[in-house]
Amino acid sequence: MKVSFDLDEVLFVRPDKYETEPPLRFPYNKLYPERLRKGTVKLIHDLQEEGFEVWVYTSSFRTAVYIRALFRHYGVRFDDIVNGYRHRDEIQGNRKDPMPQKTPNHYRIGLHVDDEEGVVKNAPMYGFRAMQVYEPDDQWAEKVLEEARRVRKIEEKA
Repeated sequence: MKVSFDLDEVLFVRPDKYETEPPLRFPYNKLYPERLRKGTVKLIHDLQEEGFEVWVYTSSFRTAVYIRALFRHYGVRFDDIVNGYRHRDEIQGNRKDPMPQKTPNHYRIGLHVDDEEGVVKNAPMYGFRAMQVYEPDDQWAEKVLEEARRVRKIEEKA
């Protein structure tokens, strides 16, 4: 099963509001100023050890190369990345009516983790499962792992 994460305010957070992973060392901290929410690295490794594919699904226009390189410095590798460019090309395409900001089901993603209430509320209407993570929470990673396990059980029965 695939689990995807939004970046901003989910994996990338402000250190004045959230506990974060240690910053990258110079000069990488200048190339990659984003700070990872504490627990991100372990959570992704735990998910992958349990057989989940881990994706990024962000509406930001950071390149996949940039995202992969940043996370590689933390020892994290994603199975795939959907950014604003890819979403625009593969989902919105030439449609005149605007498509939802995210459509994880298009990529057969079983669970999407996002901070935006609108994405989570749209999930049932557009046929995907989403979990909202947005407040500082020491247990956020455990909750995501638990939800991923729960969704996998549901999908295995279907």
